[in-house]
Amino acid sequence: MKATDTPPVDKVTEPAPVSKAPAPAGKAKSSEGKVLNVFSHGVLVIWAILVVMPLLWAIMASFKTDDSILSTPWALPDKLHFENWSRAWGQAHMSDYFLNTILVVGGSLIGTLLLGSMAAYVLARFEFPGNRFIYYMFIGGMSFPIILALVPLFFVMNNMGLLNTRHGLIMVYIAYSLPFTVFFLTSFFRSLPSSVAEAAMLDGASHTRTFFQVMLPMAKPGLISVGIFNFLGQWNQYLLPTVLNTDPKYRVLSQGLVELANGQGYKGDWSGLFAGLVMAMLPVLAAYIIFQRQVVAGLTAGAVK
Repeated sequence: MKATDTPPVDKVTEPAPVSKAPAPAGKAKSSEGKVLNVFSHGVLVIWAILVVMPLLWAIMASFKTDDSILSTPWALPDKLHFENWSRAWGQAHMSDYFLNTILVVGGSLIGTLLLGSMAAYVLARFEFPGNRFIYYMFIGGMSFPIILALVPLFFVMNNMGLLNTRHGLIMVYIAYSLPFTVFFLTSFFRSLPSSVAEAAMLDGASHTRTFFQVMLPMAKPGLISVGIFNFLGQWNQYLLPTVLNTDPKYRVLSQGLVELANGQGYKGDWSGLFAGLVMAMLPVLAAYIIFQRQVVAGLTAGAVK
């Protein structure tokens, strides 16, 4: 090698530019979750206010006089007028309407749950020709508006001598509530384990005993849930008793509240009306408060198998 020759120099490579690391995905998801959480809680708060405020206003108005209700509807009562409640209970015959409603709704609720659970159990557990047809007929009954059947129903009840009777109204309530009850309980019975029923049959239990002593206690959450829904619908029913029950002796609460609203002549008993309205709301609120956990359990149990 000549003296003038220089040794080869290694090529120096420049370091690659360091790219910035992306933001952690967990932080982005947590921020999105916080925004969604705040939004959902805000919607729930607004919804709670819209639901609770009318109830509180009705309770407040039930302790006020008619003049204060019309002049200062949003003001607190100057004093608690308990005579509104006593007048609505006694003079307006709310006690009689209350008793009629309890008898009609209680009888129809027992009949609906008994017949609906038996039909749903058979449709859910047994395969026979026409099983799906009967099931879809019950579902079709849910989509049939009751207002279209009022006129023929009136003549049928009249020909059978069931107009203006409690037992006639009970039968109509049962027929009105059966489609939803069968639809709800059929899916619930399908979610129950069949091994328990098979074990009971191997021990010598009949189909009737298996249903009443084994399967029906297991379906308690579903029965409570559908019972609460039927109770709400039947307790607040107005159209059917108005058409099928014109005798004042057998009027229910919804008809009694309309009578309170009409009052005497052109003057309505507004304080008595709100007192009667709160009386009608109390059993519904009490039933939901007592059975709220069973209602939630019944609604979720049928969806998970």
